[in-house]
Amino acid sequence: MTAARLPSAGFSITVRLALSADPGAAGRLATVVGQAGAIVTALDVVASDNKRMTVDLTCDTSDAAHAEQVTNILEAMPDFDVKKVSDRTFLVHLGGKIEVTPKVPLRNRDDLSMAYTPGVARVCMAIAENPDDARRLTIKRNTVAVVTDGSAVLGLGNIGPAAAMPVMEGKAALFKKFGDVDAWPVCLDTQDTDEIVNIVAALAPTYGGINLEDIAAPRCFEIEARLRERLDIPVFHDDQHGTAIVVLAALTNALRVVGKEFGDVRATVVGCGAAGTAIMRLLEKAGIGDIIPVDRDGALHSGMECENETWRWLGTHFNKNDYSGDLSGAVEGSDVFIGVSAPNILKGSDVAKMAKDPIVFALANPDPEISPTEAARYAAIVATGRSDQPNQINNVLAFPGVFRGLLDAQARDWNDDAALAAAKAIADCVGAEKVNATYIVPSVFDPNVAPAVAAAVKQAMR
Repeated sequence: MTAARLPSAGFSITVRLALSADPGAAGRLATVVGQAGAIVTALDVVASDNKRMTVDLTCDTSDAAHAEQVTNILEAMPDFDVKKVSDRTFLVHLGGKIEVTPKVPLRNRDDLSMAYTPGVARVCMAIAENPDDARRLTIKRNTVAVVTDGSAVLGLGNIGPAAAMPVMEGKAALFKKFGDVDAWPVCLDTQDTDEIVNIVAALAPTYGGINLEDIAAPRCFEIEARLRERLDIPVFHDDQHGTAIVVLAALTNALRVVGKEFGDVRATVVGCGAAGTAIMRLLEKAGIGDIIPVDRDGALHSGMECENETWRWLGTHFNKNDYSGDLSGAVEGSDVFIGVSAPNILKGSDVAKMAKDPIVFALANPDPEISPTEAARYAAIVATGRSDQPNQINNVLAFPGVFRGLLDAQARDWNDDAALAAAKAIADCVGAEKVNATYIVPSVFDPNVAPAVAAAVKQAMR
């Protein structure tokens, strides 16, 4: 296989092709695909006669180039006739992934008279007299805006608002699936901080909460802070706080496994953008012993010259011993490595120099800071952001339940107490009696997670 990554459903294709109806044809087809490095997940017969049959072959490939390679190999086979190739990921996105449906019947004149005019006027006047009634009598009660400017989308960078839409739609779908929260994408065609703040503030009456998403640092910090000052609904930047919550939950259970306490450990955090900064702030709230922040030029420390205000704060606030060297030196003796940065920057020899029973969270996606296989040679516990590896640290464990709890509490803000409560709820969904080196966070499909997080956040906000 020429691709470096493992095959996954994210690059799944379905190939419709005709082949001879002899008993060995399907086996030959599966063999060819397997030799090309893909994984056959389905083989369905569409039509058949006594000479030929038409089948839909579905297989996982590693990336777009690998999918094209598999297709070319099939097209070159003399006894296979390729009719059509479909990219299953693109099919999922055709026409978007979410829709609006009414919650009340509109079957007759009576229904219309209550849902719309003239009856709706009475509800409008009730809200005009008491604006807080909007939380009870409109979609504000259960609706969140997923706001982005498209400036820091996944690992794709500044791709703009239109290209960010598929991610925001997916986020909205996850909100509904796991938290029964009605979320809607709001993709803004501006990257001006003042303009974003003013637009979101103007839109806020419709929503019970604001989820900021994929906005580049350091602007994301100012946008969140200013919106919190102006609005009477929670403002939550998921790239910061969702990531930090799940990392804290995972680290809570990882420390249970290796028998260490928060106050006794030192962590090296690589990547001082939105996620890394929030992780360090929340770990401090949880009582961690020390943190060395590291970015592209090495450790952040008090004597550094830097125009980035956030980096200067991190360098003076953390890093007790004022270490000023590179990543390799920073991780030496550390109990924990947390990466939210770039692929392949940590070596196995670096992990070998960490403290006893090291914990490695290599969260860069799709390619982590170190190969999980290489990290596992030296680390007691390894976690990534990938769904094809144990211990997936995924924000979906946090944000649906967080907003469910905020909406149920009719919260007007968001705070660290709620973040700590959410992290504890996620960690406790595994439980001290079940936790082990390959099970430090629950599955994203565990139905107990979102309700537990929601209850914890609701209690914390009240």
